[in-house]
Amino acid sequence: MKRTLLVMAVAVMAAQAVTAQTVAESKTTDNWYVSVNSGLNFKTTHTSVLSNLNPSLGLRIGRYFTPVFGMAIEGETYMNNKGSDYRPLGTFIKGLNLSVLGTTNFSNWIGGYEGEPRKFEIVGVYGIGWGHVFSNSSAVVPDRNVLTSKIGVDIVMNIGKSKAWQIYWEPNITYALNVGGNATQFNINNSAIGLLTGVVYKFGNSNGTHNFVIADMVDAEEIAVLNDRINALRAENEAMGDAVESRDKMIRNLRSQLDNAKPEAVVISEVEEDVLQPVVIFRQGECMVDAAQYASISLIARYMQANEDVSVVVKGYASMEGSKDLNQRLSEKRAEAVKKALVERYNISSGRLTTEGHGATDQMFSERELNRVVVFAGE
Repeated sequence: MKRTLLVMAVAVMAAQAVTAQTVAESKTTDNWYVSVNSGLNFKTTHTSVLSNLNPSLGLRIGRYFTPVFGMAIEGETYMNNKGSDYRPLGTFIKGLNLSVLGTTNFSNWIGGYEGEPRKFEIVGVYGIGWGHVFSNSSAVVPDRNVLTSKIGVDIVMNIGKSKAWQIYWEPNITYALNVGGNATQFNINNSAIGLLTGVVYKFGNSNGTHNFVIADMVDAEEIAVLNDRINALRAENEAMGDAVESRDKMIRNLRSQLDNAKPEAVVISEVEEDVLQPVVIFRQGECMVDAAQYASISLIARYMQANEDVSVVVKGYASMEGSKDLNQRLSEKRAEAVKKALVERYNISSGRLTTEGHGATDQMFSERELNRVVVFAGE
């Protein structure tokens, strides 16, 4: 018996290891189920099968820890004991067997879990329990309590759209291990064969289903690619130090040059003398706002927040490279990108902002790259 239990334990741990990395983590309250069953059983040896069938009713409550391995507690009551040497017992319920069962889903173990249960599955059940014989005082029963062991195979059909229900058929054999005070042993003469039919309901899980879900897995190659990308970004970030310093210097020069630019093109007409005149600079061919440019946008946002009756025109420009149509679209997209930043990041009402795309120009600033800008004007 010790060897048999050891083999079961090894099988359980192997099954758990197979699936430990394939499904998303579940909570303690997940993957529970309840089932009711009924069936017939008969003494394995020295009896006529058809004339000695005994009906039974059962209840099973269990939990799956992985798509392969689970455990359950089962109670089974027997309504007759035909074929037994100890009759009549004089009670309606003749016997009870309480078992602690392990379950192994061989379909998922061998074929792998596919994200939801298959239509049909094969599940092994095995475990030990406690059997008790009920009788009146006149019955001769030498052993009212006995150690038991049950071994069976469930042929399972999963039904329903969410696979929350199961129907199963279970051929099994239950051993009385220590009858008559004998040593604990699996003796075929002290066993009964049964056939159960049961219905299972699997309770809902925290993942929104009644079953396990596949975890998002990342293989070693993907991890290596991500690490390379991270290292490249780190190097790029270090290189940005000089670029940021150069950008800040350019912004200071722009602010100085804006003092001599046309007022309607670069300033808000109502702006006070101590308010900065911001310009948003873009890279060549791009309409995405760089992080460093939000400093300029925030100046406009603060001004509009302080002057709620002011409306602003957001004007986009491009430098002279590229075709006329391309530069026109690029200038419009730049203006829209700045408007979007004002609305979404600084909660400025979109009704207070108007966008204009003015295409390519070389008239705003003497440096060609400085004409890739968005400027602001009061309406």
